[in-house]
Amino acid sequence: MINNFLEIKNVDFIIGGKTKVKNASFNIENEGETLCILGPSGIGKTTILRTIAGLEKIDKGSIKLNGKLLSSKKENIEPEHRNISLAFQDNSLFPHYNVEKNILLGAEKNKGKKRKKISFKEIIEFLDISKILSKYPHEISAGEAQRASLARSLLTQPDLLLLDEPLSNVDQSFKEEIQVRLKKILNRLKITTIIVTHDSYEAFYLGNKCAIILDGQIKQFDDPYNVYHFPNSVEVVNFLNRGILIPAKVTGENSLENKDLGTIKGNFIKHYPKGSDVQLLLQPEDLEHDDQSNLKLEVVDRKFRGTNFIYTLKTNSDLLIPVFVHSHHVHQHEVDEKFGIKRPINIDHIVCF
Repeated sequence: MINNFLEIKNVDFIIGGKTKVKNASFNIENEGETLCILGPSGIGKTTILRTIAGLEKIDKGSIKLNGKLLSSKKENIEPEHRNISLAFQDNSLFPHYNVEKNILLGAEKNKGKKRKKISFKEIIEFLDISKILSKYPHEISAGEAQRASLARSLLTQPDLLLLDEPLSNVDQSFKEEIQVRLKKILNRLKITTIIVTHDSYEAFYLGNKCAIILDGQIKQFDDPYNVYHFPNSVEVVNFLNRGILIPAKVTGENSLENKDLGTIKGNFIKHYPKGSDVQLLLQPEDLEHDDQSNLKLEVVDRKFRGTNFIYTLKTNSDLLIPVFVHSHHVHQHEVDEKFGIKRPINIDHIVCF
């Protein structure tokens, strides 16, 4: 039997006597993989990290890391003996040390470990913080403090790295570059990581797997592609906010009908009997722009996203439908203009509820 590198089984995550996430089970299969946890504020994401780190105890279930039992009702390995590094969202730097000294504390903790080597200099270059090394925490920005804290955590080279919103204070213009650098360094060092984030795009890029936490439970645990394209519940669809649900009637094995859009064909992820009334998930990339089409919808909003536009179109029954169009498309439509939708409508994977 192959053991998962990290195994969480039937755990209630509790803080201050309140159960935040109930009866949760999830895992990280292989060393060096990254799990991203998504969910709204206050749902219990940080409590999960604190519990795995040993800062909170559990009274049911178990937590195992690399075959070793860390937490159960009867067992609780102290945090300092777990070789787990937790970087909090808030500034956790020591105010009386400068940034360089704060980061080097991670190297001191790493002494004597026979791990993959990465130097202080390499981490500083990776995270682009060489200019703040001599400064004290009160002299740097929140984003710089987050990167310094991340550098310290990386330098410890733990068995498991826990990052709580690690890039939430990093400027948007720099965030994507830092994400690329972080992914490279985690892969190079083969550091197993759990990242808590509100940013689904960040989770989809960094994570080998994603866990969606809603209403006190893990609603979906899957790889990022499946979480986006095959959400398993209306709750996950609404949380990700990457499409809308429209009413439709199943008309055949590979077709359904919406009164505004007409016939829609594709492969059902879950089959429904003919005549079933369903809610069809429409994502921005599902519909295609076609000025020659006889299906015209009114433009009520247009968002420019650099490489693309997201048009919001209103149907005859007042549904608001998002449509993705490349920003270089020839005919850009203004609000109140008519926008053609290509027919017949084909969607590769039809997701209904």
